[in-house]
Amino acid sequence: MAVNHVYDDSTFETFFANPPEGLEFDALDRSRIPRHISCIMDGNGRWATAQGLSRGEGHKAGIVSLREIITACVRLGVEVMSAYAFSTENWHRPAAEVNLLMHLFAQTFVDELPLLKRENVRVVFLGDISALPKRTREVFEYGLNETAHHTGMVLALAVNYGARAELARAARLLAEDVAAGRTTPDAIDEAAVASKLYTAGLPDPELIIRTSGELRLSNYLLWQAAYSEFYITSTYWPDFDRWGLIDAILTYQGRDRRFGGIHE
Repeated sequence: MAVNHVYDDSTFETFFANPPEGLEFDALDRSRIPRHISCIMDGNGRWATAQGLSRGEGHKAGIVSLREIITACVRLGVEVMSAYAFSTENWHRPAAEVNLLMHLFAQTFVDELPLLKRENVRVVFLGDISALPKRTREVFEYGLNETAHHTGMVLALAVNYGARAELARAARLLAEDVAAGRTTPDAIDEAAVASKLYTAGLPDPELIIRTSGELRLSNYLLWQAAYSEFYITSTYWPDFDRWGLIDAILTYQGRDRRFGGIHE
């Protein structure tokens, strides 16, 4: 799929030039950017319906938005950006839509890999990609190998991901360790569980953004979201852009994160 790229805006100043009226861009504290921003990319289908287009066109438009948000996160110095691309429940969608998504995943990854390399982005996957169609899986595995040495932002794509399945997998892996004598039940603590999650080694998301106005996690990062800040917008994902991201970060920076404690 050929689409326009936004990576040409190579500096923070050029990429974030001309903010829209009413956005307090000057109030952004670049020293307090969330380390890990996660996006639940919702609303592609509804966006397409509103435009009189097919759902497939909505998914294509959603990829363009994802590219812009990845670029914005790189410019902002975000350490980890994660995105919910395909859930374990999404297999229940019509076969034609699932097949289109798998094709888009593979083709887009091929198209974007040179740019991810240029941006020094390291790609990781959250979820069981072994269950994906052969072509999509091979492209993903190739991308993992090609970016494994990168030292910039981590892009964590949740594909064939479900948080309950992830927790069940972690429990199974810990049980196997106990059975093999590698650990004991008394040694299993929160750190031990976290080490068996797909996100092992990554910081928990400080900010979770959900588009389309839905007020739920949808089986996404249930463990990792324990103290995440949430930003909900009624904007459909294909219309979510760099300025929507800045507004989400400004909202995050205006909150008092107490983590269960009391702050004066």
